[in-house]
Amino acid sequence: MKALLIGATGATGKDLLQVLINDKDIQLIEVFSRRKPDIQHNKINIHIIDFDKIDEWKHLIKGDVLFSCLGTTLRAAGSKAEQKKVDYQYQYEFTKAARENNVESYILVSSDYASAKSPVFYSRIKGELEEDVKKLNFPKLIIFNPPILVRKDSDRKAEVISVKVLRFLNSLGLFRSFSPLPTEKLATAMVNSYRRLGNGAYSIKGRQIFEYAQ
Repeated sequence: MKALLIGATGATGKDLLQVLINDKDIQLIEVFSRRKPDIQHNKINIHIIDFDKIDEWKHLIKGDVLFSCLGTTLRAAGSKAEQKKVDYQYQYEFTKAARENNVESYILVSSDYASAKSPVFYSRIKGELEEDVKKLNFPKLIIFNPPILVRKDSDRKAEVISVKVLRFLNSLGLFRSFSPLPTEKLATAMVNSYRRLGNGAYSIKGRQIFEYAQ
């Protein structure tokens, strides 16, 4: 089986890449990235691309399943326009090209509270992406809406504080449905969902993700 991956240099993408490497049924992992991932393996074929120049590489997007973990923060992007380019435009254009090349399965990491009608910019662009990829009619579409993520060595101060607060509340038996999710569990759940689910469109949220990580 051939897997395609975008977002391999992010926290979830790194963990997903390792899960795919360890999967005996995956023969080849085609990674499309703006910079070279830290992980190297004989299963991995890396394409360093400029996402703005789709005509140079869209013919290479061929495989059995596309995993999308691409994303950025407003601080890293520098502006809302640049963040939307990464979180919406690049992902949608790549996904559209994959479908045109007859990729049949698509697994997307979105976000909790994603909604095209949200007043919150980040939630809104995630919701817009969800709505638009659904229109591409993948035989199998799986969208993950994870709670707050636990990223290794995260430099996102607000995220680190939120994780600590939630874990404390969870220890008191509170807000269990909002338990922080380690990125390695999300990565495992993504691969397991592809194996366990048949054709159709799915949205996997909250505690469901932990179940697929087993």
